[in-house]
Amino acid sequence: MAEVTIGIDVSKDRLDVHSLPTGEEEAFANTKAGLTALIRWLGTDPVLRIVFEPTGRYHLDLERRLAAAGHALVKVNPRQAKRFCEALGVRAKTDRADAAMLARMGAALALDPRPVRSEILNELNELVTARRALIKDRTAAKNRAKGLRLALLRRQNASRLTRIEADLAAIGKAIAIL
Repeated sequence: MAEVTIGIDVSKDRLDVHSLPTGEEEAFANTKAGLTALIRWLGTDPVLRIVFEPTGRYHLDLERRLAAAGHALVKVNPRQAKRFCEALGVRAKTDRADAAMLARMGAALALDPRPVRSEILNELNELVTARRALIKDRTAAKNRAKGLRLALLRRQNASRLTRIEADLAAIGKAIAIL
């Protein structure tokens, strides 16, 4: 039996899928129902690897659902995928072509599947990202306070700083619990 590699191009609304060695192609909505249909389409035949690029938050449900279904996943760096296309001289830039190229890349380079991060690590990552954003907001508010002359704006800025500190404390507690 031939080794099967699946390439998936992920976008906000759609998942374009290409299967190697058969060349079979399909498209699914990037929704719960679409992911269920994709998993059903993959069936029970063994798939060596499923290759995709991370795309902001649009790949997260795909990654979780496929991992829960027991599939071997390879998340590739978009820059590496682009360089692979350039090395092959491929210039077509469509979702279907990207899915096919990801499958080719996975098969040609024999990319090894990696375990998906646990839900706790995903939650920690989200909390740390929010914490970093709040720290930037706090710094901006403190810098802005230095130039405020109107009492109304000083009060609003002080209120904003108080809220940011409260949010930072809540996030700190949530991180400690995890």
